[in-house]
Amino acid sequence: MLYMHKLIFMISMMIGTFIAISSYSWLGMWMGLEINLLSIIPLFSNSKNMMNNEASMKYFITQSLASTIMLFSIIIMSSNFMDNWENNFNMIFNSSVLTKMGTAPFHFWFPEVMEGLNWSNCLLLLTWQKIAPMILIMYNNMTMYFSLIIIFSMLISGISGINQISLRKILAYSSINHIGWMISSLLFMETIWIIYFIIYSITSINIILIFKKFNIFYLKQTFSLMNMNYTLKMFFIFNFMSLGGLPPFLGFMPKWLTIQLMIENNFLLIAIFMVMLTLMTLYFYMRITFSTLMINMNEMNYFFNIKMNSWIIIMINFLSLLGLLFITLIFNFY
Repeated sequence: MLYMHKLIFMISMMIGTFIAISSYSWLGMWMGLEINLLSIIPLFSNSKNMMNNEASMKYFITQSLASTIMLFSIIIMSSNFMDNWENNFNMIFNSSVLTKMGTAPFHFWFPEVMEGLNWSNCLLLLTWQKIAPMILIMYNNMTMYFSLIIIFSMLISGISGINQISLRKILAYSSINHIGWMISSLLFMETIWIIYFIIYSITSINIILIFKKFNIFYLKQTFSLMNMNYTLKMFFIFNFMSLGGLPPFLGFMPKWLTIQLMIENNFLLIAIFMVMLTLMTLYFYMRITFSTLMINMNEMNYFFNIKMNSWIIIMINFLSLLGLLFITLIFNFY
């Protein structure tokens, strides 16, 4: 019975997202976002874990604030008595949508909420909860405002993520970086955003499945985990490399397409900034993988009895790691 109410709220959350992205009016879009918000709060909260309750409360407060600002800007833009200020209120509206998504510099709540959630809820927050705000951002054009948002997202996520030891916060700052890439692809071509989002979601699922299976939350725990299973170690390292966008892996493809798209649209300077600032996030991915690869902690042997026999994890990992090869072959032959 416990899982039944979770399932109901999960369906309601999805319906809210679909209402938001398919609505013809701004008010309908706002209603969809509110249904989504009110459905996900019970999924986040847990009577046995105060950290989950605290995270869900933080999430509710920030999302409510963003929703209030959004509704205010929608009402002002819908009326005709402030035509001269329409661009300003449009920027306020976009800021509220970006706050809902956790984009820098409106990211203040995102790592803190992630830190209090379990891995299943983290996956929801990293993937599904990005869809509706992204679709709303899609109705804009590339302006100086969005250029600054993209650069801020990559700069802040790179600097803030370097010093983290919590894997949930590392994935949160990684998500902020990827949001910058997704916004840049979204404002030019929706198809590339869909490709980017799907590949990012697959890679996030791969990483979070491993963390969830072995109940890992901090960097130190990965050292002992990887000593027992070299297949798991390789999957773990390759997925982080894919998340960083290194060329042999599937995660490189959407970044490649995004850079190509931005160069074709004469946004060369922003593309250069994006590549340079992404190197910072790649650094802390490498820090995780190198420390996992090199540090041996045999005294921590409480993971050793767990066997890596989940074929689902193995299959999804192969899809992620070999996907670029298959896609390249498909593009070449068709």
